[in-house]
Amino acid sequence: MGRYPRILLTAFALCVILLAPATAEAARGDSRLCAELRSRLVRGGGGASGLVVLDAENSRVVCRRAARRRLPLASNMKLFTTGAALGRLGPGARIPTRLMADGRVDERGILRGSLYLVGGGDPVLASPAFSERFRAGLGTNLFALARRLRSTGVRGVTGRLYADDTIFDRLRGVRDSGYATSPYIGPLSGLAFNSGFSSSSGLRFASDPARIAARKLARSMRRAGIRMRAHVALGAAPRGAETLTSVRSPQLKQIAAATNVPSNNYYAEMLIKLLGARVGSAGTTAAGAAVVSRFAREVGTGVAAVDGSGLTRSNRASAAQVARFLEGMWRHEAGEDFVETLAVAGRDGTVATRMRGSAAAGRCRVKTGTLTGVSSLSGYCSNRGGGAMIFSILMASVYDLGRAHHEQDRIAAAVAGY
Repeated sequence: MGRYPRILLTAFALCVILLAPATAEAARGDSRLCAELRSRLVRGGGGASGLVVLDAENSRVVCRRAARRRLPLASNMKLFTTGAALGRLGPGARIPTRLMADGRVDERGILRGSLYLVGGGDPVLASPAFSERFRAGLGTNLFALARRLRSTGVRGVTGRLYADDTIFDRLRGVRDSGYATSPYIGPLSGLAFNSGFSSSSGLRFASDPARIAARKLARSMRRAGIRMRAHVALGAAPRGAETLTSVRSPQLKQIAAATNVPSNNYYAEMLIKLLGARVGSAGTTAAGAAVVSRFAREVGTGVAAVDGSGLTRSNRASAAQVARFLEGMWRHEAGEDFVETLAVAGRDGTVATRMRGSAAAGRCRVKTGTLTGVSSLSGYCSNRGGGAMIFSILMASVYDLGRAHHEQDRIAAAVAGY
């Protein structure tokens, strides 16, 4: 061994000696912290619960308990659904709803043929009144199609207006409700309108959202001065039909935030069907779930995906899998947009009143989850040094939801104060 390698080795050995006490002290601190977090986990959620805390900067596990036990995710399933949607379709993607024609417009502006309102699986297609009342203004204005069609010169239609919802299957719910309309979701449709409600009042669900959308648009078209038949029908646009005009949804990152912050089940289920239609084999929940599972594997983890929202209890993953998914998304090109879809502790959505006055307030972005006996909280925190921390809490034997939330909030505060 030459002179310089020997000097380097001696210097390295000296560093090890000097740093050993500090490293040992840090390890003892981590051990004390982890003991506290584990205790809080069990107090809040019982012995079946799982926990993982990661230092995102170096992938180091700071604490874990029952980390590999696969547990019901509840609405933590939305992390996987929205992450896959952003990763596969892109944060800036927009979902089109088109008006197509199977005929020609003559010199007087009369369409000699029929119109087809073709749904693209847009979960926020709505009337302006509904969007303002229930969705803080987020929405795609269906009625803009009438004005845009008239601006193309169309003044009348000899045929009918058909509603084309064939991008998705016609199952209205997920496994939890026997694939029927669920009061927790509303009727799913490839041509959705007003989140599946029959009117902008949001009082009851429509039996067929696509027909409702077509009827509302036909009325808007007549008000815009376009003459057409009153009756609408279901029907797929024929091959060769021409797009006359369209509207596009807000960017997908906005829809993902509207899914995660208030934990919107309907949006999550629409997104998973959209993934099936655009990336998978069909516009079905099962095809979308397969896309979500593949995406999770690609970012280094796994999930048993059954639906998009987490309502079905067989959506399962371990705390380690959730944490690794969050880590994979943090490093993904869509990661910054994904993180921003999560609620800020003490400010937004399902955690607007939680963690206030603690180290987690304003420094953690999280996703909650709740089913009978199940409560989860997972997300990201900025620690005292400004580094990124990742944590996942899956409580599976909850008998007191208030107690579960209290212990989860204390765990998040400890992570933020790390």
